[in-house]
Formats: sequence, C-alpha cells, structure tokens
Amino acid sequence: MPKHLPISLLLLRLGIFVVFLFWTLDKFIKPEHAAGVMSKFYGMESMGGTLLYVMGTVQLILILLFVVGLFKTWTYGILLLAHAGSTFSTFALYMQPFDNLLFFAAWPMLAACIALFLLRDWDTLTLGKRTVGKVVPLE
Repeated sequence: MPKHLPISLLLLRLGIFVVFLFWTLDKFIKPEHAAGVMSKFYGMESMGGTLLYVMGTVQLILILLFVVGLFKTWTYGILLLAHAGSTFSTFALYMQPFDNLLFFAAWPMLAACIALFLLRDWDTLTLGKRTVGKVVPLE
C-alpha cells in the first residue's frame, strides 16, 4: 500500500464529514432553511419540523458511522448516493454558472465521495474492519 494512502483517505473522509455535518445541523438549527432547500431542490413541500428532526437524526447517525469508518460499503455508499442526488438535483443551476459559482463545489466533493467509496478497502485509519489483505494491492 502506498505510504500516504491511509492518511489521504482519512482526510477525504473528514472533509466529506464536515460538509455533511453542517447540512445535518441545518435541519436542527435552522429547520426553516432546511425545509426551503428540500422544497426548492427536491420537491418536498411542507416539510414539518418533526420530519426534519427525524431526517436529521438519521443523517447524524449515518455521518457519525461514516466518520469513524464503520460499515464502509453502506455508509460510504449511502453518502455517495446522497451527495450525487444533491449534485444532480441542482443541475439547472449549472446552466447559469456565473450566477451559481458555489454550486460547482459539489463536483469535487462528488469526486471525493466516489474515490473514497472505490478505495474504501484501503481506508484503514478507521474503527471498521480491516479488509486490505483481501483485495488486490494498488500498483
């Protein structure tokens, strides 16, 4: 295994976690903002606070499992799918790039989510099970 791969994957995981943490906290701290986002980008109208709190709680559990590296296939995969959904749900905004520059930050994060998912067996600085010995080494 390349010497710096585990720390690189840990840094990707921590960076992704920070973004998801603030998206999660938004559901608890500013539920009206989270409800507006859900309405505008996902077509989920009239989301009540209770539903947002439930979603936030599930999301918080998921990202905590993710950040410590547990159930990698599931947690890394679910966050990858969630971020891909988020990125593609705002696709119309990319047609007016200079009015929506911040949305382009979703693309490198999506690439990071994909890379982390594909390299999850080499992500060894975790509390999850070590599977490196079961896979073909990187060349």
